[in-house]
Amino acid sequence: MISFLLGIAALIIGYLVYGKITEKIFSIKPERQTPAIRINDGVDFVPLPTWRATLIQFLNIAGTGPIFGAIAGALWGPAAFAWIVFGCIFAGAVHDYFCGMLSLRNDGASIAEIVGKYLGNKPRYIMRVFSVALLVFVGVVFVYTPAQVLNVLIDPDNKNIFTIALIVIILYYIFATILPIDKLIGNLYPIFGAALLVMGVGITITLFASGEIASMPEFEFKNLHPKGAAIFPFLFVSIACGAISGFHATQSPLMARCVKNETEGRKVFYGAMICEGVIAMIWAAAAMAHFGGQEGLAAAGSAASVVTKVSVDLMGAAGGALAVLGVVACPITSGDTAFRGARLSIADALKFDQKPIKNRFAISLPLFAIGIVMVIWSQKSAANFSIIWRYFAWSNQTLATIALWAASAYLAKTAKNYWITLIPATFMTVVVTSYIITAQEGFGPLISKLSGDPALSYNIGIAAGVILAVALFSLFVPLIGIKQKGVLKD
Repeated sequence: MISFLLGIAALIIGYLVYGKITEKIFSIKPERQTPAIRINDGVDFVPLPTWRATLIQFLNIAGTGPIFGAIAGALWGPAAFAWIVFGCIFAGAVHDYFCGMLSLRNDGASIAEIVGKYLGNKPRYIMRVFSVALLVFVGVVFVYTPAQVLNVLIDPDNKNIFTIALIVIILYYIFATILPIDKLIGNLYPIFGAALLVMGVGITITLFASGEIASMPEFEFKNLHPKGAAIFPFLFVSIACGAISGFHATQSPLMARCVKNETEGRKVFYGAMICEGVIAMIWAAAAMAHFGGQEGLAAAGSAASVVTKVSVDLMGAAGGALAVLGVVACPITSGDTAFRGARLSIADALKFDQKPIKNRFAISLPLFAIGIVMVIWSQKSAANFSIIWRYFAWSNQTLATIALWAASAYLAKTAKNYWITLIPATFMTVVVTSYIITAQEGFGPLISKLSGDPALSYNIGIAAGVILAVALFSLFVPLIGIKQKGVLKD
């Protein structure tokens, strides 16, 4: 219980203190016109009130990540709390802030164009493909998971519910991707926000009222995973949203096109990430406390089943339904903007005007066709969906790593304190490299087969991650040398 309370307090203090430091390093310019005011096309560039932009950003980035990911991370025990808190304050929120504010400074540019400006054209082309692929992965995950939760909640044995939910969600996504941002998304998100509020507050209160929070283990330097899975790098990829997530780099430009003044950036970008960290803390705590330990959690079934059981057991049928609806709202409000973000990324790359609705349809319909095929494939077996989820998790963290390197280059080239992004960029390089070499969906099985030693891939993965991180840091050294004079106009 103490670990949980200290973690929540640290997140709040992190916003108030480190968020302010991050803002100061970026050097906001309140007098500078934002793209929402200067470009205002009534479709994607639309000035929104600060509270609405913050709420939309929060719901855009939340998804099932800080819930399903936190439940998966809870298998390692309270170590999950440490990663959520430190990852969120020093990596995730910093990442989101710089992605959002750099987009704002570059006419609402998508993450691929930002990376291209500060790291070069080759990374730009790679990121164009990589970011769109990630967004389609996200769209598929966030079509599948809310439908799964609704199916479990209403009637687990009736698969027609799953199919109907899929159809309704996809139709909603199409409208949300095409219509101006202040029409459907801007009006529905406050309702979804209320559901999330009920979920977070309700679960927290009932955890304490029931006394279950007392059964949660306190922080210790010990791996509690039932199968002995290593904390590094697997915990750091399992909990992405809630700590640091590259998906947010694709979403922040959406609100960068709607922010009225640079002073709003800390609330919209840094603050929304801190809120997501709080949601992750709540669900990690609930998963640890409700099932009597990591063994019980592992035996509880899918993350959707865990969410349903925790919500209904703690809050009763009515309260549980509201709580689960809050969880359903999370992925739906990320899935729609995932497809919207993909549309804008492609439009930016092709310089394809999105004001005419026919141009929006021209990009969106092929994206949805690909997404529907992937959803159908995922539905055939849990193993298929698991593959998509794991590749989404790795590509997600890899995108965040690249975005942090781009932000570091920007800071060095504009004579600002680059360490605030360089340290998390270097750390995340070790994480994503060691993961893809070690994990089952990466090169782990191949290395184990060739060597005959299952443990060898892990050692090679860690070594490769460190070597790549050092190499990239070395390439960054010349930029450090120009820090005092700067080479870019900010």
